[in-house]
Amino acid sequence: MKFAIFPGIGTLVNIVAIIAGSTLGVLVGGRMPMRTRNLLTDVLGITVILGGASALISLWSPRFVHSLPTGWTLLSILAALLIGGLIGSAVRIEDRLDGLGEKLRVRFGASSEGHFVEGFVSASLIFAIGPLAILGSISDGMSTGIDQLILKSTLDFFTAMAFAASLGWGVAFSALPVGIYQGFWTLIGVGLGSILSGYQVDAMTAVGGVLLLGIGLKLLKMKEIAVGNLLPALVVAPLFVWGIHAFTR
Repeated sequence: MKFAIFPGIGTLVNIVAIIAGSTLGVLVGGRMPMRTRNLLTDVLGITVILGGASALISLWSPRFVHSLPTGWTLLSILAALLIGGLIGSAVRIEDRLDGLGEKLRVRFGASSEGHFVEGFVSASLIFAIGPLAILGSISDGMSTGIDQLILKSTLDFFTAMAFAASLGWGVAFSALPVGIYQGFWTLIGVGLGSILSGYQVDAMTAVGGVLLLGIGLKLLKMKEIAVGNLLPALVVAPLFVWGIHAFTR
């Protein structure tokens, strides 16, 4: 889909899809007993873990393996996560997301006994960490098509519907940070002449897979991982592997 009315239209469509999916999910979920909602959350956790495991396959893609020195594929992802984690912890991204979610909960009168903040934070991270969010937004900004964001919007619609059925209105408000995040990358795309190389995409996808695993474990209440603090790793990963590639070739 090459046609776009203006840069950012893809993200606007994505925001509408999240809100629409969340609204349908809340309307359906409100009629479900709590045990059913908990079961849906468990199913979502398992599904997110499967998605994370699938994303890790990019670690073994030929273009990624051949772009780095032997043994550096896993080390580069580890380095990106460590550096990204240090940056995220320093600026307290997870705390800020939790704080924003709590402010929205209070502002709109949601119950403190519910899952508003959990839905907001978990959905925000899931909708933002995938490579489609970055690459699609860059492509949108460069006016080279919104195909990736249309695909992402379709996936996010159904994901938001499933999440909101068990976690409530907090999922709908995840459209706010998603819009800001993708809007930033759209602006980057306006000034770029080309999109990331394939091996950089693979690095970003692998890091995203690790973050998804963390979210899945959190949803299953197996381990509380501050996944939000790892978000900078999505930016560090393509830059780090580019540096390794450039200085070893």
